[in-house]
Amino acid sequence: MTSLAQVLGDRTAEAAPELVEAISRDRLRCYACGHECPIPEGAAGVCKVRFNQGGKLRVPWGYVGGIQCDPIEKKPFFHARPGALAFSFGMLGCDLHCSYCQNWVTSQALRDPHAVAPPIDADPAQLVREAVRLDARVVVSTYNEPLITSEWAVEIFKHARAVGLMTGFVSNGNGTPRVLDFIRPYIDLYKVDLKSFDDRHYRSLGGRLEPILQTIRALHGMGVWVEIVTLLIPGFNNSRDEIERLTSFIAGVSADIPWHVTAFHKDYRMNDPENTTPEMLIEAATIAQRNGLRYVYAGNIPGRVGDLENTRCHHCHAMLVERYGYFIRAYRLTADGSCPECGTGIPGRWARQFEGQIAATPFLPGGRLRVI
Repeated sequence: MTSLAQVLGDRTAEAAPELVEAISRDRLRCYACGHECPIPEGAAGVCKVRFNQGGKLRVPWGYVGGIQCDPIEKKPFFHARPGALAFSFGMLGCDLHCSYCQNWVTSQALRDPHAVAPPIDADPAQLVREAVRLDARVVVSTYNEPLITSEWAVEIFKHARAVGLMTGFVSNGNGTPRVLDFIRPYIDLYKVDLKSFDDRHYRSLGGRLEPILQTIRALHGMGVWVEIVTLLIPGFNNSRDEIERLTSFIAGVSADIPWHVTAFHKDYRMNDPENTTPEMLIEAATIAQRNGLRYVYAGNIPGRVGDLENTRCHHCHAMLVERYGYFIRAYRLTADGSCPECGTGIPGRWARQFEGQIAATPFLPGGRLRVI
């Protein structure tokens, strides 16, 4: 029987030259993620989907592991086109191995025999035509780690940009300067999962803290719109000291970066901690606000976190966007993205007018999906 690795091996292209470097006669350095793997001939990197074949780095190409239409609030982006439909695609594989991964079927497909997500052959132009057909306003690479499939995402984003769609990554942020320079001309939005502020915790997930911090600084400096998410896991990353350090770091990059602190629920291989309570989220949010963050949100527990689902003006505290979960209840920003009460400009990527909300819940594209 053909293995998934063999199936995916047939759906590859040569890596972008910016993301690979020969370091010896039979060894290549990959720069798609913070591991910067030195890959010998015939071997794959930590991600298991970028591999050295005949002295060439082969990378994922020509397929998707899944497609779904999501409210942009699910990504979550709260300061980018509220109510917009995000045409979301992913491939397979990841450079981390989080035991609580909520997208493990796609991200861990090459590590876990129970994660079965066969590839669907796809064409970039047709994917974008599907996004347009469904009236999406944003195309997002998500569900697995998009940095390790950056070449494919950039090809899709070129088509998306050509028809006026915004583009984004939903990522663990384990980047390198080279990969960020590579994607920068084609990307508008970037959500980073800042999973912890403790390097020991990151190493237990298969990574390191510093590359993620470097990515956040670099993206903000490049002018990419960044929002940061921390899944709050009792006993793992919810100590007061860690939240103090994490939110102080974000505020040190920019007080205008939205921080989403979201509730953990038992999933995949992590069944020991108790689920996060609303009180835990509210306490973390209070710390973040005290440390100077202007836009702090609590997620995954709709209706139970007070005002922490809404966007308010950081100057006069007027209600600007009222939400319940992914649903937009009210939208009051002006055409230039300012507060209607005091005129303060609100950081984000706003449309000139609220264009309505196509869906407040995720859905699969209706009818026969046309991607090839």
